[in-house]
Amino acid sequence: MSFRSLLCPLLAAFVFLPLVGSPPAPACCPAPPSGKPVVNADQTVIIIWDAAAKMQHFIRQASFKSDADDFGFLIPSPSEPELSESGNDAFPTLLKLTEPEVITQKRPSNGGGCGCGAVMAPGARGLDLANKSPVRVLQEKMVAGFHAKVLEAKTTQGLVEWLKENGYAYSPEVAAWAKPYVEQGWMITALKVAKDNDATKDKQAKTVSAAALRMSFKTDRPLFPYREPDSTSAAKSLSASSRLLRIYFIAEARYRGDLTKDVAWTGKVAWSGKLADESRKKILDQLKLSDKTGPAEWWLTEFEDNWPYRVAPADLYFAIDETQNEARREPIIRFVASPWPSDITVYALAAVLIVPPIVRRWRRK
Repeated sequence: MSFRSLLCPLLAAFVFLPLVGSPPAPACCPAPPSGKPVVNADQTVIIIWDAAAKMQHFIRQASFKSDADDFGFLIPSPSEPELSESGNDAFPTLLKLTEPEVITQKRPSNGGGCGCGAVMAPGARGLDLANKSPVRVLQEKMVAGFHAKVLEAKTTQGLVEWLKENGYAYSPEVAAWAKPYVEQGWMITALKVAKDNDATKDKQAKTVSAAALRMSFKTDRPLFPYREPDSTSAAKSLSASSRLLRIYFIAEARYRGDLTKDVAWTGKVAWSGKLADESRKKILDQLKLSDKTGPAEWWLTEFEDNWPYRVAPADLYFAIDETQNEARREPIIRFVASPWPSDITVYALAAVLIVPPIVRRWRRK
C-alpha cells in the first residue's frame, strides 16, 4: 500500500451544513453554507512517532477562520483510527520546555540593547441499513467537541450518497478527492463541529477553536497532512494574511520534514534535543496516553512554519535527519540599568560644574 498521500489536510474536503445554497467545491476544498469561506488558521500539533510499532499519535490544537456556524470535514486514513480527546495541558508544557534562555546583562556603555460538535438530526442513519449499503459506520462518538463517525466505504458513489443523507455538502469534486482513498480501502473519518457548543468563537476575529483531538493510526512513515486547496481568495475575504504552524515532533531521534525533491518545506527547526524522563512521563499523563507510548527515550524537535495560503505540492513526511545535533532558540538578552550614567557628557558636565569650585578651594588653602 502506498502512503504517499496518507491524509488529506485536516481541513480536507470541508463539508458544511446546511446543503442548500452550497456551491460545488473542489476536492479537499472548503464548501461552506451560502458560499461562506473557511480556512485553517494557526495550528499547533504534537506528533508522537513509534518507529518500532509503525504507530503515529497525532494530536492537533487548531483554529479556523469562518463565517459559518457549523462545519465539518473528512479525514482519510489507511487503517481504522482511534479517536480520543487529549486535552490541552501538554501544549503549554512543551512551549515552556522549548522557550529561549533569558540572559540578564548590564547594559553596555553605548546604550545598545535592544488553539459538542453538531448533533446529528434524529433518525439520520445514512444508508448503513442491514449492511446493504456500500458504507459502514465503524465508530460513532462525541469527542473533543466533534461528532465523529469512522466510515468504511466500498464505492465512491456510496460515500457521496452517505454524505447527502447525513447532512454533509457533497459534489463531484468531493467524489473525485475520495476516489483513490476508497479504492485503496482506507477509512474515512467524518467530523462535525459547531461553534456554539464545545467549540469557542472569537466573534470579532471570526475564529473557531475546539479541544485537542488525538488520532492514533498505523502508518509506514510519520506525516503531517500539509496539502490544501488554493485558499488565497477565502483567506483574503476573512482578512487572514498569515498563520503559524508549530509541530512538536517526538521520536527516538532528531527528524526533518520533507515535501518533494524539488520543493523544500518552509518550516524551520526552532528547538531540538533529548527530553528528560520526568518530562516524558508528564507529557504522556497530560495527553492521557500510556507510559509505554512511543519510544522509551524521547527526542523532541520543534518546527515552526509560516504556513503560506497556497497549494502545497505534497503532504509533509518526516525522516531521520542526517544531523543529530541539538538546537536551541537564540537567547533573549535582557539588560539591566547601571547605577551610573552611560552618557559621557553627563560626566563632562559634572566636571565643569564641580571641579572648578574644588580647585579654587584648594588654592585658597
